[in-house]
Amino acid sequence: MFDKKTLHGKTAVITGGGSGLGLAMAEMFATLGARVIICGRTEEKLKKAVLSIKEKAASANDDVEIPEPDWFSVDVRDYEAVELMANEIEKRYGLPDILVNNAAGNFLSASENLSKNAFKTIVDIVLHGTFNCTRIFGSKWIEAGKAASVLNIVTTYTESGSSFVLPSACAKAGVYAMTNSLAYEWATYNIRLNSIAPGPFPTEGAWSRLLPDEKMEKSYLKMIPAGRYGRHEELANLAVFLVSDLSPYITGECVTIDGGERLKSGQFNFITQMAERPQLKQFFSMMKPSRK
Repeated sequence: MFDKKTLHGKTAVITGGGSGLGLAMAEMFATLGARVIICGRTEEKLKKAVLSIKEKAASANDDVEIPEPDWFSVDVRDYEAVELMANEIEKRYGLPDILVNNAAGNFLSASENLSKNAFKTIVDIVLHGTFNCTRIFGSKWIEAGKAASVLNIVTTYTESGSSFVLPSACAKAGVYAMTNSLAYEWATYNIRLNSIAPGPFPTEGAWSRLLPDEKMEKSYLKMIPAGRYGRHEELANLAVFLVSDLSPYITGECVTIDGGERLKSGQFNFITQMAERPQLKQFFSMMKPSRK
């Protein structure tokens, strides 16, 4: 589906690009020809990530020159800091073509035990951070008359909500609403906004906070119809499609990628966890209604 020039000539800014899914997207974008600029709060992590991006892109494109990736240490919660970063990116490389709002935070907690600071921290990173980056780059694109694509990372519980991750659920719901609102409002400027709702994709940081116990992880895996967790390259492939010129008529769309996990709310889906499929079929055959 993709070739080495799918994102050729594009510049992509990825927040939270120093690790996890952000880094996976950055590596894939660079492999397909984009100049990638990642940002985050930890300088050492960003430097290491840039080396990984260069290595992956070079190994996949030994016959093509790869644009040099770059990094900025910035806290997306700080509007002025994001503005300074955007101005410097424009000065060095021109306006980017792609913005991926991936920076996030999350943790497990009983909601009645949440402090106001804990709630505010997550909402500031996820919702305010996404607004800051989108507002700043968006105004620049509109003023310059430049077409662009924004990809926001939400979650499978954006609409349903979820116990024990209240700050994240609230913040991601806001990002989802922002995506759809601006997709309509900014379509006249040829600026597309879409979102991805990932299910379980193991990452070193989030996984240790959300599923720290092996028993808990095994129980969670049983709820995924596909029987496995997502692979980072699968999400990166989807991200490439949504931000590239392969999908110019798609805007205001949220694509879920979760191995069917979101479908578990069906009334009788719990039965799949009661026994293996052959035993279940035998059980069902014994329950056939008698004819009167």
